Amino acid sequence: MTIKIGNAFKTIIATGAALMMAVSVAACGPSAGTPSDSASSDSSSSSSSANAKARTLDEIKKSGKIKIAVFSDKAPFGYVDQDGKYQGYDVVFAERLAKDLGVDVEYTSVDPAARVDVLTSNKVDLVLANFTVTDERAEKVDFAKPYMKVALGVVSPEDAQITDVSQLDGKTLIIAKGTTAETWFEKNAPNVTLQKYDQYADAYNALLDGRGDAFSTDNTEVLAWAKANKGFKVGITHLGDDDTIAPAVQKGNKELLDFVNEEIAKLGEENFFHKDYEQTLEPVYGDEVDPDEIVVEGGEL
Repeated sequence: MTIKIGNAFKTIIATGAALMMAVSVAACGPSAGTPSDSASSDSSSSSSSANAKARTLDEIKKSGKIKIAVFSDKAPFGYVDQDGKYQGYDVVFAERLAKDLGVDVEYTSVDPAARVDVLTSNKVDLVLANFTVTDERAEKVDFAKPYMKVALGVVSPEDAQITDVSQLDGKTLIIAKGTTAETWFEKNAPNVTLQKYDQYADAYNALLDGRGDAFSTDNTEVLAWAKANKGFKVGITHLGDDDTIAPAVQKGNKELLDFVNEEIAKLGEENFFHKDYEQTLEPVYGDEVDPDEIVVEGGEL
């Protein structure tokens, strides 16, 4: 797998709409949009009020493919490259899970706020879309062991850099719907105006166009994006709690959950996630980030 991190960031920001169109028609999988309301915490649509039955491991194996939701516009974790292929840290993990299960991957591009819905409606078997574990989400889906650590970060123009949340009072902060950034700022910074977008590409375009004063999402992502976009800097590198990122399956799907947990433990023995980091994230972060600040091996913190 060839990873073109720097070019991917610029392509995603400059041609976000084109990439989203490309992924919707690509042979590698369909696209799942977000619910129409702007509420936080991955709101589910009415179509998934009653969970569709999850597929068993045997059914997945017999079909020859596992359906996995990933991001298509969140480089370097999940994105579509210039050739229309899924790439990134989460995608490398997805490919290994499928290989060990003896099947191919059918990818579904997912927006942040739709990650719960694609599981409860049984559109996918597994979500590997940089999914931060929260108590509220854990009421709706089952999380496997973690494979990453994360906090929030804030990126802003260098000539008007935001270095403290208090500087955002009365200003506009760009966020993606259904993310932990949305939840944190709604709870802790009521004087900040939130400008919400369904897709990360649209959120970054808004920042580039000057439609907001800053953008907040996972610190791992904004650090990478700022390195690929001159004139922007991450003034707040660590905000909120230290959280974990983990795969998610439909609530009660113990068979698939057990398989994923066993895989994470096994992969930890071969240092898989550090190798994944070296392949997909190190070209972005260089020596500015300690891999151990991000990577979780074997599901053990």
